[in-house]
Order: sequence, then structure tokens, then C-alpha cells
Amino acid sequence: MLLYLLLTISLTNVHGQIDPAHCRYPLGMEDGRIKNDDITASSQWYETTGPQYARLNCEEGDGAWCPAGQLQPTDVQYLQLDLRQLIFLTVVATQGRYARNSGNEFARKYRLEYSRDGHRWISWRNRFGSETIMGNINTYDSVVRDLHPPIITRFLRLIPVTDAIHTVCMRVELFGCTWQDGLTAYSSPEGQTMMAPGYPITPLNDSTYDGALERRKLSGGLGQLTDGVIGQDDFVQRRLDRLWPGYDYVGWRNDSLGPGYVEMEFQFDRQRNFTSMKVHSNNMFSRGVKIFASVSCVFKLHLISEWEAERVEFHTVLDDRNPSARYVTVPLKHRSATALCCRFYFADTWMMFSEISFQSATNVLPTQRPPVLTPPSYEVNKNPAFLHTSILIGCLVTIILLLVVIIFLILWCQYVCKVLEKAPRRILKEEVTVRLSSSSDTIILQTPPVPPRLSLDPPYERIFLLDPQYQDPAALRNKLPDGGYAEPDVTLCTPHQCFQSSVPHYAETDIISLQGVTGSNMYAVPALTVDSLTRKDISVAEFPRERLLFREKLGEGQFGEVHLCEAEGLAEFLGEGAPLPEQDGRPVLVAVKQLRADATSNARNDFLKEIKVMSRLNNPNIIQLLCVCVSSDPLCMVTEYMENGDLNMFLSQREIESTLTHANNIPSVSIADLLHMSVQISSGMKYLASLNFVHRDLATRNCLLDRHLTIKISDFGMSRNLYSSDYYRIQGRAVLPIRWMAWESILLGKFTTASDVWAFGVTLWEIFTLCKEQPYSLLSDEQVIENTGEFFRNQGRQIFLSAPPLCPSSLFELMMRCWSRDIADRTTFHRLYQALRTFAPHS
Repeated sequence: MLLYLLLTISLTNVHGQIDPAHCRYPLGMEDGRIKNDDITASSQWYETTGPQYARLNCEEGDGAWCPAGQLQPTDVQYLQLDLRQLIFLTVVATQGRYARNSGNEFARKYRLEYSRDGHRWISWRNRFGSETIMGNINTYDSVVRDLHPPIITRFLRLIPVTDAIHTVCMRVELFGCTWQDGLTAYSSPEGQTMMAPGYPITPLNDSTYDGALERRKLSGGLGQLTDGVIGQDDFVQRRLDRLWPGYDYVGWRNDSLGPGYVEMEFQFDRQRNFTSMKVHSNNMFSRGVKIFASVSCVFKLHLISEWEAERVEFHTVLDDRNPSARYVTVPLKHRSATALCCRFYFADTWMMFSEISFQSATNVLPTQRPPVLTPPSYEVNKNPAFLHTSILIGCLVTIILLLVVIIFLILWCQYVCKVLEKAPRRILKEEVTVRLSSSSDTIILQTPPVPPRLSLDPPYERIFLLDPQYQDPAALRNKLPDGGYAEPDVTLCTPHQCFQSSVPHYAETDIISLQGVTGSNMYAVPALTVDSLTRKDISVAEFPRERLLFREKLGEGQFGEVHLCEAEGLAEFLGEGAPLPEQDGRPVLVAVKQLRADATSNARNDFLKEIKVMSRLNNPNIIQLLCVCVSSDPLCMVTEYMENGDLNMFLSQREIESTLTHANNIPSVSIADLLHMSVQISSGMKYLASLNFVHRDLATRNCLLDRHLTIKISDFGMSRNLYSSDYYRIQGRAVLPIRWMAWESILLGKFTTASDVWAFGVTLWEIFTLCKEQPYSLLSDEQVIENTGEFFRNQGRQIFLSAPPLCPSSLFELMMRCWSRDIADRTTFHRLYQALRTFAPHS
């Protein structure tokens, strides 16, 4: 329906286990998956305006639910919905009674009450404490309201509100997704307020908690720890969408809690088999905040039973180097329970959480079945013979239809998915600009007065703002400059790309792009290369996975996770010549990319191909694949880990070397250090270019350092929440580092060695600003994209990055050659390497 195509979503917030910006599926009022029996009301004006007629865009009966009589300001009339399971509710859409142009009733305001058990009802309030939601202004437009905070509930009441005597009627649809956690309540000590000289007062209370607060203890409710929004690394920094600094965190001070731990109890909807608990914790140690040192949990099989004696304990690895907030995963060893109680032990003065979630499977007795939302059912003839024949025919028809659908989807996806990947942006009219989604909480949909319902949207179709032209690849292609758009074009071995006569030429269709396990772009490589690697067995050592000891999670993406692990006996296992740093008796630390157990077969194949591609890369400035664990699931690849972290964080914590930095012992780097780093990155990229590999995400966040300032290029940046703001999300599809991308990559989808050269110029700019600001920091994402249109039009209005104060003029000229509008005019990595070596002769 039109509503599902036009509802705008906001993608600005970093999210937890459930992303409120994506958890926006219609729950079934319009299409009938919410049954009539599950829709009740306090009253109805007539039978024909009963609660069963309160379905959005429907004209059955007299066109809406209308409570009895005219509504007084003091009246409480409600429409009640039973969703049959716990739902994470994010959006409410309402209409008035249109009734084929004969209705004139609508609710100008309404409020919500909800209940998880059907007994205790809670009034919803927004983040400012208001209960009232603005409703409709006419009888036919759909008005969509985001719920901030979202609601976790099974039952919902919509209560129209009026300031005078009015007749009101309502039609509604709800949007959200299933609350897989099953968590119905958590209890904890009340959050406290941080006050320190030179810093703003930071309340760390659970301001959206919907349970009880007695004697400084929260009980019986849910709040900010389950709202799907995680806190930022620097909790003191105020954001426009938050009421005060630290808003997304609940925090406690060690010396105010006698035992030295925070005890929290969690209750669930039914007995579950728990595999893990994920706690998003702040680690801003400069403010006395660290992740918890350890946690100890006990379990209760039934709510009325006693706590079991056997505990599950977990000790974390504390981090005094990286201040970024992170998820800590606590294994729960498949313990069955309906409640658990955990004690989180302090590691410093403060402990702060923003999200807690659980991974589990429900334990359901054979005679039980958890309620689910189901498609509409139909009455059939009750005669047994007819039933058997009908079932047999139905099964055969279903099998045939499934086969047809599968074949169609395979063919369609091969065409459409490739085309969509080629079109990461919509080009508007004759100008190369982009219209972005509104982030407003309110959208008034100008729907034509009740068009005939020709078809239903498929159940659980996610709702996005998609213009028909945005969805039509042919229309998009017509808007592009001559030449159309292409997949990563690493094959056209022109002088600006290739440096060795032995580099083979391939057709454009022979290029493939491997989607990295962390969700990063990985490398675009010639298909012939991968095919040859697939056919030829490349020996990569199989490391015993039991020797990999988990230390912490470094990042995660769509298909897997990246862990920091200690590898026992790795140096001896790899033998002499292994690319391992000096250990000085310390354990060998490695980065382990692990494929998720639920990854698709395509992701699994890409993972194996990524191993084969990575095994071919052998350069001192490229992250090295050390070994693999692929004899059993989960599939893992083990790569080098660089103890100094990424270049962005390393430089941002330093100043340029001077007598002042020496006198005050301030961490610093010299211009020679910066040039040495630049030479190394150009060397690594020159090596990739010689193999026709296109990186597609070159930036300081993807350059790692060891203790000797040796740089190795990686692809981990996208998997880390720390750098989420560096990536622009196209709704429902790609995630792109637009501030580092060449104009042709954004507008045409062309990724080449020349577009990597552009990104290298931006990386140089980062290095010589000491990563103190984001590229084009004064431009919004929309303006960055519009600026790429100026590069295409080439009328002299494009905006370039300005010369960093530390950068010599000759070096800035080198950057500018990286940003030449015409691909053929850009310099090459070979020339960049040679030029940078003249600036840093000792590199």
C-alpha cells in the first residue's frame, strides 16, 4: 500500500539488538493478520462502527471505529488490540472516518496505554514526559507517528483525546517487530548523577523506565536498557536528539553501592535456554568509567521456585587503551530459566550500561505453542474425504508453485540485485543530486481519498521511503552521464591504473565483489583470479580452534564478528619467518574474523573465497592472513593484530612534535613520522593495484599500526561502532564511506584503482590534520553528495578539502592530483609512492 512505500525512517541512531529505525513492519491491522477477535473497544456507536472496522485504509462497515456518543474531555474511551505476542512497537499510523466521502470524524489527539500481561496497564510518555500524541487533521490522510521511546508490549489501547465535545472515529495500523528477547522486566538500583569539576552534570538515571521506583530501586519494568539505542563513546558529549549528556546510559558509582557490584534481575515471558547475554558498556576510563570486571549469574527455572545454587561466572579483559564503548558478550552456557539474577562487579569508579540483550531459545512443551501473527485463514468443507483430497491437491499445487517461485527468484535476483548494487544513489532530473529521507517523527501522507484496494502488501514488508524512479534501474540509468554505470571496473588496464605490462586484461563482466564478513566492502577482484584460486588448492594452515582464547569483540557486521583472541603456541605453529610482532614473552594476539552460524550460503562461499584471496596477499603493508579454522563451524580466519590500533585513533590522540610536547610529555608525532606513514600506505596500495585489487574503503580507520609505527592496510573499519558516522546508509541497501569516495563511485557506482587514488588523497588529508576532524566536516551528508554533482557538472563550483596547516604546499598539490575530476588525469599509486619517498627519503 501507499503507506508502506511512503513512511520515512530515520537512520541516524546507532542501534542495539533491535534497531528502531528498521523495526518498522506492519503488524496486520490493514491486511487482516490481526483478527477481529483480537480487536475490542470500551464502546461503539453502532454495530457498523465496531472495533473490527478500525483498520487503516479500509472502508468496511461505516468506515472506522467510533466510540459511543460524543466524546467529553474527561471521557476515557479506548480501542484495544491484542497482538498475541510481545512486540517491539515503534510506529503508530492513524486515520479518521472517510466512509466514501460521507464521514467527517477524526481524532485530533490520542494517547496510548499498554500492557505486557493484560493486567498492569502503563501510560506511554515520550522522552519529554508528554502523554499526548497529535493525531489527524482530516478524515482521509494517514498520519504516522514514531514512538520515542518505543514500546515493548502485547496489549495496546488507543485512547482518543479531545479539548471540547466532539464525535471521534479512528482507523489505525501499528508497526514494529517481534520482541525476540522475551524479556518482560528488569530490576536494578536507581541510576545516579555524575558531577565532576569542569564537566556538565550528567544524570545517569533510567528516565524511560515503566516499572516502579521504591527506595532507590527499580522493579517490574523496562526502560532505556531495552530501547534499541546504544550510548556513544563520549557520553558527556551532548547530541541534538538527546535531552542531556549521558541520556542513553544508566550508571552507578562504586562507592555508593556497598557490595562493590550492581545486582540486576531479569524476568522473561517463558522458560528459555540462554546462550549469552550482551551488555553495551561505556569504557571512557579518563572519566573513571570502565566495563565491568566480572559478572556472576544465578538462574531460576520458574518464577515461584528458588534460585539455583550453580552460578555462571565470566571475567572480562579490561582495556586502558581504547576508550570506545562496546558490547561485552557473556556466555550463559545454555542454562534454562525464566529468570536470572546477575551481579556486575566494578572495575573503576563508575559502571555505565546503555543496552542489555539476551540470546536464547524458548523451551516449549509439546502441547504448547507460543502465539504468533498468522496470515488470514479460510473456511473449508468439513467432509473428511473432501479434506484429504483437498490437502493432497493443495500440497501438489504448493510444491509446484514453490518451484516456480524459487526459479523466478533466482533469475530475478541475479538481474535485479546486480542492478541495484550498481545504483547506490538516485540522480534527480538533469542534475546529479540526491533527495534524502526526512528524519522527522511526523509524516502526513496525502493519500487520494480511499483508492480501491487492488492488492495487499506481503506480510512483514519493511516500510521505506522509496520513490518509483528510485526503484527503477532503467529510469536511473537514463539520468546518468553517457557511459552508464558499472560494477567495480578494475579491468580496464589504462595508464592511470596499471603499472606493469604483465597485468592481465579482463572484460568488465568478469569482475566480482566479495562482501566481507564484517560487512565491509572487502576487495573487488577479477573473477578469473578467484576462479583460479577456487580450482587450485591454496594451502592455508588449519589452526586448532581450542587454542584461540577470546579476549574481546573488536567489531561486528552483517555476516560475522571480529574478535581479539590470544593464540596459544601460534609462533611455533607457523614456524620461522612467521609475520608476527616481537612478543617479549607476552601472548600472541590475533584478530579472528568469524562467520555467523546463521550466515547465508552465499556469505559462506564469499567467506571461503575471501580466505583464498587473502592468502594470496603478501606485502609488509597489508594485513596478513596467518591461518584458518574451517574444518568445522563456525568458519574463522586468523589475521595479524596491531597493538597500536588504527591510525585514526592513534593520530587523534597526539599533537605535532614540538618543544612544548617534549617538555610536558604530551604524546606527539613528527612531520617525518606522518610522511613515513604516507609512504607505507602508498606502498601497500601500489601492491594491491598491481594485482588489480580495488580496496573501496581506504581511510585512516582501516590502517593499523604496530609498536614500530609499521602500517598495515585492513578492512575492519566498517565493523566498528566507533566509525559508524563515517558511513552513509542508503535505505535498506548499501553503507558507503561517501566522504572518502570519488564522485564517479557515488554517482555511477564505478570503483577503480583511480577511485582508490581519490580515497588515498583524503587519507593523506586525514593524516596531516592528525585526524582531528572528519573530511568535509562543515558539510552534511546531503551536501557531500550534492558536491559530487558539482564535480560531474565541472562548472567550477565543486568544493575541495582545504590544505591542512601542517601540509607542505607541494604535498597538497599531490593531494589535488588525487582529486582530479577526470580519471585519466589522476596520478597513480606508483607515482604517489615515488613522490612521497622524495619527501621522506629515509622511508
